[in-house]
Amino acid sequence: MDKKSGPKARSSWAVTRSVWYAMFMREAVGRTMTDRMGWFWMIAEPAAFMLVMIGIRSYIRGDSLIVNAPFIPWMVVGLMGFFLVREGMMQGLGAINANKALFAYRQVQPVDGVLVRNVLNGLIRTFIFLLFVLGGQLLGTEFLPDNGFQAIFGWLSLWLLGLGIGLLTSVLGTLVPEIGKIINIISLPLLIISGVIMPLNHFPHSILEYLMWNPIVHGLEYMRHGFFEGYQVVHGTDMGYFWGWVLSVLALGLLMHVRFKERLKSQ
Repeated sequence: MDKKSGPKARSSWAVTRSVWYAMFMREAVGRTMTDRMGWFWMIAEPAAFMLVMIGIRSYIRGDSLIVNAPFIPWMVVGLMGFFLVREGMMQGLGAINANKALFAYRQVQPVDGVLVRNVLNGLIRTFIFLLFVLGGQLLGTEFLPDNGFQAIFGWLSLWLLGLGIGLLTSVLGTLVPEIGKIINIISLPLLIISGVIMPLNHFPHSILEYLMWNPIVHGLEYMRHGFFEGYQVVHGTDMGYFWGWVLSVLALGLLMHVRFKERLKSQ
């Protein structure tokens, strides 16, 4: 008589998907349901920041500085793209410590928390961005992208850059807590030198060539060109350079998670 076989063991991929789903639901509930005003602040915070920046730039006649692109949509696209990268970087800082209790389960790795947090952040930021686009359309502002594929690809590319930087900051910020303070300090200067609120074309060439080392500039300019077909991107914009950064930080971040996995669990 044949013996009855036991329950079939699940594959590693099935276990990983279950872990990611459980962590995703945990993060989603924590981000959106814990605070009754959570959704309000997710939308109100970037909206208030944009209104302040738009007010400042309108006062100095920002429309005259941008060629072939409406001023307010140009700035909104830049701000939302920058926030996507910045939040990816910032979310990485607390991802490991926030999920430390889950490391008692051998299926849960430190990298899982970073990946799940960035996926959730990307979905939330995408939803908020779509709300701004819809709001702009309802107000009569031409906000729909001229090249939808390029705009979406640019958005996803910026998200991947944020994910890669988040992988790095999650390791560095956990092993050396002082690095988190430094990253918080550089957020505002990074906003300025990324061409978010001021077109970089107006800087002297001697300064511009250094500003173009910043990969965020290339991603933002590419996405803006997807929204405004006639927009003149900053001279030197190169998506090959941008993707070199994306692949490098993703690879380096994953390698650091593999190298310091045990230290991250016990930190």
